[in-house]
Amino acid sequence: MAHLDAYNRPISYLRISVTDRCNLRCVYCMPPEGVPWRPHDQILSYEEIEPVVRAAAELGVSKVRLTGGEPLVRPGIVDLVRMLAGVPGVDDLAMTTNGILLGRYAADLAAAGLQRVNVSLDTLRPERFRRITARGELSEVWAGIEAARRAGLAPIKINTVVIRGLNDDEPVDFARRTLTESWHVRFIELMPLGVMGPMDDEWHDRVVTAPVIRAQIEATLGALEPAKASVGGGPARYYRLPGAMGTVGFITPISEHFCYQCNRLRLTADGQLRLCLLSDVEIDLRTSLRQGAGVAEVKALLLEGIQGKPMQHHLSDRQRPEKRVMSEIGG
Repeated sequence: MAHLDAYNRPISYLRISVTDRCNLRCVYCMPPEGVPWRPHDQILSYEEIEPVVRAAAELGVSKVRLTGGEPLVRPGIVDLVRMLAGVPGVDDLAMTTNGILLGRYAADLAAAGLQRVNVSLDTLRPERFRRITARGELSEVWAGIEAARRAGLAPIKINTVVIRGLNDDEPVDFARRTLTESWHVRFIELMPLGVMGPMDDEWHDRVVTAPVIRAQIEATLGALEPAKASVGGGPARYYRLPGAMGTVGFITPISEHFCYQCNRLRLTADGQLRLCLLSDVEIDLRTSLRQGAGVAEVKALLLEGIQGKPMQHHLSDRQRPEKRVMSEIGG
């Protein structure tokens, strides 16, 4: 059974950033010049990640998601998946990826024990994709999604951050895809995290809220009906267009925060336990791991983190985290 935090929320979900490196440069995720990568010796090894997951599982964490940066750029990622798939108590092992390398790895990931993927995709237009990401091709993402489907990494979720003046004319196009594809498209409100390059000072004006997105979709495609939540236990609220194969979801950290139901902790690539995505408070696990801490000692640190989780973020008070950019945490 999952442990409860100080606000009676069961903590059952651990997100693990396996690298701070990425093969894209999405405009809202890191500044255009990039960020200095953490030295290799600061990044947790797979052998250091595994006991953290084992300790978390003994505390009732049943869902583990691998993120980055971009997790598929880290060598040996399939080996890590195989290690974590064998941890007792982990019954949901998933990954968030930009999809560029997914075509190469999907079959091996599935064979190693990965169950699902979320693909971050903010546009369906090839030229715009190049502008948003600064590198990579949309065709590579399509190939990755198809490879994931063939490998059985389902259901496939598409994560789309909607930004005013960048891609806010595309929600209808994404929603239309759910009519004929068994996609779970989730629209995510823009969140400020660290330095956001050209959008740093104007981020609040670039947020497109879920009610605005929903109104766009319904004006063109018809009323959205409540749908059963997809697997994974995340914060999205799901809907379905009449007769659609897939669903449309909304993740609303700005317009209607979901902190009251937060069930997660985050492990950064450099071994810090982050208690809230939108707070800079962290607990150092790496030092203890490298001093020989075993599962029991790691469990004690995780319990400290669970009890220290804040009630909610403070974006409404104009307080925002500054120490890391989104690419260092993985969402």
